[in-house]
Amino acid sequence: MPRVTEKFSYWMLVLPALAIMVIFYIVPVLGIWKIAFTEPVTGFGNFEKMAASSAVQTSFIITFRVAAVTTVGCLLLGYIVAYAISNYASRLTPLMVALVILPFWVSVLIRSFSWIVLLGRSGIVNDALRDAGLIDTPLKLMHNEFGVVIAMIHVMLPFAVLPMLTNMRGISGAYVQAARSLGASEWYAFRNVYFPQTMPGVMSGALLVFVLSLGFYVTPALLGGGRVLMISEYITYQIQEFLNWGLGSALSVALLVATALVLLVAARFVNLRATLLDRK
Repeated sequence: MPRVTEKFSYWMLVLPALAIMVIFYIVPVLGIWKIAFTEPVTGFGNFEKMAASSAVQTSFIITFRVAAVTTVGCLLLGYIVAYAISNYASRLTPLMVALVILPFWVSVLIRSFSWIVLLGRSGIVNDALRDAGLIDTPLKLMHNEFGVVIAMIHVMLPFAVLPMLTNMRGISGAYVQAARSLGASEWYAFRNVYFPQTMPGVMSGALLVFVLSLGFYVTPALLGGGRVLMISEYITYQIQEFLNWGLGSALSVALLVATALVLLVAARFVNLRATLLDRK
């Protein structure tokens, strides 16, 4: 009887969450798949059109390129921030963590508009460079991949910092101290003792930033100015401007499959369960 009661309690806890997932996630996704194969006619026409379109291919290339560069930038900057907080800011750790989380309190739209103010032709950066005599004409810092990547790194950086910080705070300093006591240099101890232990956090941050970047919309739309057409913006154009629900849904399915493939490829080289859940 106790086992039956325990099992009943387990399912009473699981079923509400499962019902929410089915109603608000699985059913809408299945609806998108249905539209992709049935609008305007039943078949694979939308996918054939998508495969034959050079614009779609270019959009996917831009999307993966921007996502990859954003991920690398976030990992480099995020590792420095996480390392500094974990190892050199013991008394200021709560304040530093609060500063990392603070951008979440501000809308992504507002943060993206702030980069327009900074990088525009008459923005703060160009005006400062012109006043300093370093340039004669404004630099083109927006409506290109450079502006999109800069703004996306700013938006995505906390998603890289937090997993790495959580991982680093669980690493005992005794390992590095032992290596140093045996004659290892500071750089050698970091490279061969400390850094390998931070890889679960690095991989967690990389996967999180890359997957989120693949489907990001607001920042690329504002900073790209229609010239850096990532796949999410292309889907929006197909549905809102051309009312082409079939092709837009097919592109959504393709993006979902591409994201799943990224995770599958990562799983071939990394233990995702340990990477995403290990916080020792």
